[in-house]
Amino acid sequence: MSIAFPGLELVAQEGVLRARCEPLEQRPSLDEQGLRTLIGQTGFGHWYLLPEAVAAFPTRFNGATEPFEATLAESRDGQALVELDSDGMQAWVTLVPACGGAPVTLEAVLQALSDQGVVHGLQHDALRQACEAGVGGRVLAACGTAPVDGVDARFEVLVEVVRDRVPVMNDGGLVDFRELGPIPLVEVGQPLMRRVPAVPAVDGRDVCLALKAARPGRDLPFAESLQGVQLSPDDPNLLCAAVKGQPVRVERGMVVEQVVRLPAVNLASGNVDFDGSVEVNGDVTQGMTVKASGDIVVRGTVEGSTLEAGGHVQVLGGVIAQARIRAGGTIGARFVEGASLYAGTSIAVDDMALQSDLQALNQIEVGVKAPQRGRLMGGSARAMLLIKVPYLGADTGGATVVQVGVNPELEARFKALQVQADRQNADEEKLRKLLQHQSKQGASELLERIRATWQVALRTLAATLEEKGELEKQLDLLEGARVEVTQGVVGAVDLMFGRKNWPVRRPCGAGVFSVVEDRLMFSSAMGG
Repeated sequence: MSIAFPGLELVAQEGVLRARCEPLEQRPSLDEQGLRTLIGQTGFGHWYLLPEAVAAFPTRFNGATEPFEATLAESRDGQALVELDSDGMQAWVTLVPACGGAPVTLEAVLQALSDQGVVHGLQHDALRQACEAGVGGRVLAACGTAPVDGVDARFEVLVEVVRDRVPVMNDGGLVDFRELGPIPLVEVGQPLMRRVPAVPAVDGRDVCLALKAARPGRDLPFAESLQGVQLSPDDPNLLCAAVKGQPVRVERGMVVEQVVRLPAVNLASGNVDFDGSVEVNGDVTQGMTVKASGDIVVRGTVEGSTLEAGGHVQVLGGVIAQARIRAGGTIGARFVEGASLYAGTSIAVDDMALQSDLQALNQIEVGVKAPQRGRLMGGSARAMLLIKVPYLGADTGGATVVQVGVNPELEARFKALQVQADRQNADEEKLRKLLQHQSKQGASELLERIRATWQVALRTLAATLEEKGELEKQLDLLEGARVEVTQGVVGAVDLMFGRKNWPVRRPCGAGVFSVVEDRLMFSSAMGG
C-alpha cells in the first residue's frame, strides 16, 4: 500500500507489514512519531508494532543511500494464557487482545483450559464477558470444589449437676478446681446424655478433577460397658439412668454410680471398698481404708487412714497423721499435715500444707481460702504447670522442695507418637510411589485398590500428626511452668524446674519464679 511520503512504501503481506525504502535526493526527514502516524493512516495501527524495528527505522531511512526493506509490524491473533494455583484449586486465564488478527473467543479459551486439564468449576459467564470486552486482562477461569471436613459425633450432657471425669483445661493448660459439694443424684429413667451423630465429610475436586480428600467426621458411638445407664427404647442416641445414683460424665458417655452414705469409717463400720461413690458424714479414723471407683466425700477429718478414689476426693476437715489419699481427679481439703496426697489433675488446700508430700499432674494451690496466711511448709510439692501459695517455706527445719515442669507420661507418649508417625510416613511414601508407577500402566482394579489404601494411609497419618500436635502444645506449656508466691518466701526452699534444682536461701517477697533460657527468674509483684 502506497502512502503520501516520498521514498517510502508500506506493504502488508501474509500477516507482516513491511516498509520499502527508495532513496531520493530530495526527501523529508522521518522520525518515530511520524512513522507511527503513517502506519496508523494506512489502517495498520491496530497491528502489533515491533518496538525495536520501529525505533530504528527512521534513522536508517534518513541516511539510506540504497534501497532496503524492513519489517515493522505483525498481525497477531488474541491469546489465552492459562495458569494454575499451586494447589490446583483455581485456574486463571490471561487474555491477550488481538493485534490485527483473530480475537480470542470463548471456544478458544475453553480449549486452552482443556489442554491444561482444567475441566471442573469453569466460570463460563466471566469468561464470556471477558472475551466480548476484548480488552484483555487476567480472569478467574475455574474454581475447584473445596473439601468439607466432617464433624465428629457430639455428646450433649442433659443434666445440670454432674461430676466430670474428663478434665477441662483453660488456655493456660490449667484445670480450674471446683469444690465437689454434695453428691448429686438422678432417678431411674432420667435422660442423661444425647449423642448427636457425625456430619459426613464431602470430598472436593480441584479444577483438574483430582480428588481433594476431606477429613471424615468420626461417628463415635457411646462408650462400651457404661455402668448404671441404658439406651432409651425410643431413641438409640439417648442415654438414660438405669439406677438411682450419682451421674458422672466420662469419655463418650455417662455412668451412674451408686452412692453409699456412712456416718463414719472406723472399727465399727470396717474398711470400705465400693464400686461407686462414698459419702462419709464424719471422720475416717486411724488405720482405716476407703476405696471407691467414683468420688469420696468426707465431711470430717481423715486421720492416719487411706483413701483411694477413681474420681475426686473432697475432705471438709483436715488430712493428718500420715494419712494417704490418691485420686484420679482432684483432691480438696481444709488443711494437710504430715500426709501424702496424689491427684490426677489438681490439689487445692484451703489453709495450710505442713510437712506433707503433695503431687498433682496439673497444679497445686495452697491457701485457697486463706490468701493472707496460707502456707506450704516443709515436705514436697510436685505439679506439672503451677504451684501457687501465699507463703512458701519455713523459718526452721529442712528445705521445702517444690518441683514443676515435668510430666513423664506426656513425654513418653510423645516419643511413641513420633515413632508411629515416622513409620506411617514411610508406609505412605511407599504407597504413593507404587500408585505413581501403577498409574503409568493405565486404569485397573489394582490401581483403584492401591489408591484407596493410599488414601486410608494419608488419613491415618493425619490423625497421628494431629494427636502429636496436641501433645506438642501440652509439652510447650511445660516451658511456662511457674511457682507463684502471693506473700513471700521464708527459710530454705529447693526450687526444681524439670530436673534442675535452684536452691533459694534468702527471703523473697511476692512474685513468680520461672525459667527463661535455662536461668531461674523471679518477677517481683512489686516490679523489682
